[in-house]
Amino acid sequence: MKLETIKKRLSKDRPMTSVTLRMPEDVVNDLKKVAPLKGFSGYQGLLRAYVGAGLREDLERMEGSAVAQLIEKLRADGVPEAKLNKAVSSLKLAA
Repeated sequence: MKLETIKKRLSKDRPMTSVTLRMPEDVVNDLKKVAPLKGFSGYQGLLRAYVGAGLREDLERMEGSAVAQLIEKLRADGVPEAKLNKAVSSLKLAA
């Protein structure tokens, strides 16, 4: 994930929207038990953290997949391996 995206996501004044989600009562009760152990004042913050972590993981996987596909296309088009490696290294440093 890009640094500027991370900075935006850390902003305290991000717009919020309400979401209604039906969950089993036992799951909500477990979230309420775990939340203070993880440093959250309530279960909703913990739930947001869980959703955010899963979303970041999926986005990273999707972005990585797109980069891999691009590299394979460039390789097939004859771009030298040394140039591909240099480009990938610079991507890792920028991330």
